[in-house]
Amino acid sequence: MWLSKSSVGRKVVMSVTGLFLILFVTFHVLMNAVAIISPSGYNAVCHFLGANWYALAGTLVLAAGFVIHIILSIIITLQNKKARGNDAYDVNKRPKNVEWASQNMLALGIIVVCFIVVHLIQFWYRMQWQELNGTEFGEINPANGVAFLDLAFSQWYTLVIYLIGFAALWFHMTHGFWSAFQSLGTNNNTWMPRLRCTATIWATIVCILFAVEGVVFTLRANCPECKAAQECVNANCGDAEPCTTVENCNAECK
Repeated sequence: MWLSKSSVGRKVVMSVTGLFLILFVTFHVLMNAVAIISPSGYNAVCHFLGANWYALAGTLVLAAGFVIHIILSIIITLQNKKARGNDAYDVNKRPKNVEWASQNMLALGIIVVCFIVVHLIQFWYRMQWQELNGTEFGEINPANGVAFLDLAFSQWYTLVIYLIGFAALWFHMTHGFWSAFQSLGTNNNTWMPRLRCTATIWATIVCILFAVEGVVFTLRANCPECKAAQECVNANCGDAEPCTTVENCNAECK
């Protein structure tokens, strides 16, 4: 089959899956913003995206795209190294017209993968997977996304890991976005500068939003009043928003 056997076909598939993953990352950062604006609304979204058939179908499609993207990126990288042969050892510095991210996409991708593994363990495994098994992580309902955010970001190292992951994601997205369109045939002096600019702006907005959300989640998870107020939401005994006063929280729980 052309898409899987030819180098051009592999690049096309990797480009399409990469653009698909960029769209998902954009959706994800917007969904996280709901957790700041309305924690109860975020929990409603988490409940909607639980162990329903459409959520599971979406998870499988996302996982398939992610795995295909990784496998093809490794294959293409190894093919490129093999094609260069001994010439690869003759290059002591990066050519002026080659981006740093371009030469380190595999390394950046590995960092992003490690970051995603941590993310899956902290959230997907404790939420959708637990719901599928009919169990709960501790005493937390699998659909209580806010409680899992507080649990994860109550540890300072979580924010550090995420910021490193966001930095790698920025480099990966800025190069991967325009490179994907280049592989799909959009390679001319008119559109490439526009796509490079779009990639930088898009990746910067997404990664800054992710970083800000991580900082907010960390501050909220380590705020005594926030923790006391959040107990209402965790116990499903009120609609108290984080950082309301403890008195208001207790009043709503009565």
